[in-house]
Amino acid sequence: MESSTRREIQPGYQSGFANEFATEALPGALPQGRNSPQRAPYGLYAEQLSGTAFTAPRGHNHRSWLYRIRPAAVHQPFTALPSHRLVANFADVPPTPPNQLRWDPLPMPAEPTDFIDGWVTMAGNGAAEAMSGCAIHVYAANQSMQDRYFYNADGELLIVPQAGRLAIFTEMGKLDVEPFEIAVIPRGVRFSVALPDGRASGYICENFGAQLRLPDLGPIGSNGLANPRDFLTPHAAYEDREGDFELVAKLNGHLWRADIDHSPLDVVAWHGNYAPYKYDLRHFNTIGSISYDHPDPSIFLVLQSQSDTPGVDSIDFVIFPPRWLAAEDTFRPPWFHRNVASEFMGLVHGAYDAKAEGFMPGGSSLHNCMSGHGPDADTFEKASNIDTSKPNKVDNTMAFMFETRTLIKPTRFALETAQLQAHYFECWQGLKKHFNPEQR
Repeated sequence: MESSTRREIQPGYQSGFANEFATEALPGALPQGRNSPQRAPYGLYAEQLSGTAFTAPRGHNHRSWLYRIRPAAVHQPFTALPSHRLVANFADVPPTPPNQLRWDPLPMPAEPTDFIDGWVTMAGNGAAEAMSGCAIHVYAANQSMQDRYFYNADGELLIVPQAGRLAIFTEMGKLDVEPFEIAVIPRGVRFSVALPDGRASGYICENFGAQLRLPDLGPIGSNGLANPRDFLTPHAAYEDREGDFELVAKLNGHLWRADIDHSPLDVVAWHGNYAPYKYDLRHFNTIGSISYDHPDPSIFLVLQSQSDTPGVDSIDFVIFPPRWLAAEDTFRPPWFHRNVASEFMGLVHGAYDAKAEGFMPGGSSLHNCMSGHGPDADTFEKASNIDTSKPNKVDNTMAFMFETRTLIKPTRFALETAQLQAHYFECWQGLKKHFNPEQR
């Protein structure tokens, strides 16, 4: 027999990025003056959720206090679940080819598949057990998680929906996320995902290393790029449900399941700075040149995971949204380039301005360290002859990039799937020779 109560008396979100939040779903549920009183209000249990070492500097320390109906320890033992499409140790994947790689969107599964079962790892680097590197997944789901909950002990999840909305019910409240928005679920936070549209697909960057944060702005000044006030964190909400439920955990790339006789989303109040959040990519304040040339793509940086090397990140999350281009006598699309960094790209909507065709919404591409890439032949010819005395707008688009300082290794699945475009290299073969030593 199952009993069910859901209480959400503070709709909406708190704004701000990595601030100290305090929220309660019942009046007076947050203890005053101390984190762990002898008796918490309403007969709740106090529990601390730590995302960093206890001794991390104050500005880098992330933790939240949760006041919940039952502690997170209350569940049956875990047993293994098969997870053959997930990878967390990238020393075990096939050798990485230096080829430019591109994939069509993965098809929607034929069988009922929820958000967790719909993951497949495309690429990554490092290892979850070393807490270094990342895994890049795509997901395709056609069923809501039913009496099923999940947490990831390997890293935080940056979720980029491409099609279909996600209703993410977390321990700390609900996030409603649609395409053009992103959600970040910290390591260890329990959640369940419903599909308001019946099906959904998109991308996930699983960050094994330092938590994502906003970049410093340097010479840009105090405003621009992603503004802190546009990051939204949910108000407290809770489920008081009893019955037969499943708790799924991901640890070192493996999935585990445990029976649990109540909903783990039973946090009635919480305070702290370790919490899920969402951000609308349409609020990004794009920076660009208004004279000639254009700056490096780091001006499109939304979030970063810093490494142990100052100025060099483990992960950069970069977007290419609609924007005006005004640089005169300038080749306006992304130029041809080879980078020490490696780039995994996805397309949420529309077309990408460096490719005339072949890069579809839901698809992805990988250009690894020192792999030459850039605009295809058609885009080069068009951009070489456009009138640059007038601005033009890149519109009807939303592309993004996961960029890392370490080689991004495609998985065996990614190298063998039918969605891998075998003829991607041909988009550059039409680039003509224009060199004439007799004419400047």
